[in-house]
Amino acid sequence: MAFQSVAQLISSAARLPLWCAVLEDDCRDRGAGQADSLSKMSALWQAMKDSVSGYDETRRSPSGLSGGQGAKMAQAERTLCGPFLQQVIATALKVGEHNACMGRIVAAPTAGASGVMPAVLLPLQEQEHLSDELMVECLYVAAGFGQVIASRASISGAEGGCQAEVGSASGMAAAALVHARGGSPEQMAAACAMALQNVLGLVCDPVAGLVEVPCVKRNVMGAVNAMACADMALAGISGAIPCDEVIDAMGAVGHCLPASLRETGEGGLAATPTGRNIAGVQTQSTLPPESKPLS
Repeated sequence: MAFQSVAQLISSAARLPLWCAVLEDDCRDRGAGQADSLSKMSALWQAMKDSVSGYDETRRSPSGLSGGQGAKMAQAERTLCGPFLQQVIATALKVGEHNACMGRIVAAPTAGASGVMPAVLLPLQEQEHLSDELMVECLYVAAGFGQVIASRASISGAEGGCQAEVGSASGMAAAALVHARGGSPEQMAAACAMALQNVLGLVCDPVAGLVEVPCVKRNVMGAVNAMACADMALAGISGAIPCDEVIDAMGAVGHCLPASLRETGEGGLAATPTGRNIAGVQTQSTLPPESKPLS
C-alpha cells in the first residue's frame, strides 16, 4: 500500500485525479490491470445496491433485535429531516438490518459500518441521476482514505472503539461525497477530518455482543455526519486540524479506551440493566436444551 498519509494521497493527486491514484495503487499492490480493478470495484458497488434492493422488511434477525425499522423510516410521514435525508436514514437502517439478518453486504470498512456508504451514495445517485461510473470513482476515493486510517489508526472496533468502525466509514463517506460533487482533494481531506473529529472517542458497546444495538442506528449517525461534513468542506470550511493529525489522534484515543468499551459487550449500553437483560435472554436462547435451567 503506497499511501501512509492523507498528505501523500493529496500529493499524488497533483498529476491525476485522486481516485485514479488509488486505482493505480490497487493495481500495483495486487499486480492487476486497471480493467480488473475497475471490475472488482464495480462489483462492490453492485453489491451495495443489492444490499438495499434485497432488503426484506418482514425478516428479523436471529436475536429479534433488528428488522422492519428501515421500512418504518421510509414510510414515515412529515419527517423533520425532509424526503432526501429520510431516504438516507432509511437506507442506513436497511443495510444494517440486512447485515443483522445474514444478508450480503459490503464491509466498508467493516460489516458493522456497512450502512454508511450506501446510505449517502445511493440516494444521491437517485436524486441527481449520477452514473455508476462516478459512484465507482467515489468508492476509490473512500478506499484511499480508509487505507490511510487503517494504517495510521484502526478500523477495528475491538482495537479502537466504534470511532474506528462507523467513524472511519463516516470519514470515508464524507470524502467520497466531496468527490461526487466535484470537490478538490484538499476538500476531501477536510471533510474526512471533520467527520472523524465529530466521532472522536465513540465507544464500541454492542448489547449482548451483537452488531445490532446500538450499531445499526450508529450507521445513521455516520451517514448524516458525513453529509454535513462534506457540505461544510465544499463551502470552504475546515476543522483546523489536518486530517493525518486527526487520524493519529483517533488512534491514540482508541488505545486509551478500556477493554470494556472495545467490542467486549461489557460496558456502555451493554452494561445497562436492559442491556444485561437482553444479553441474558440471548444466552438462554442459544443454550442447548439440556443446559437450560428448569423453570
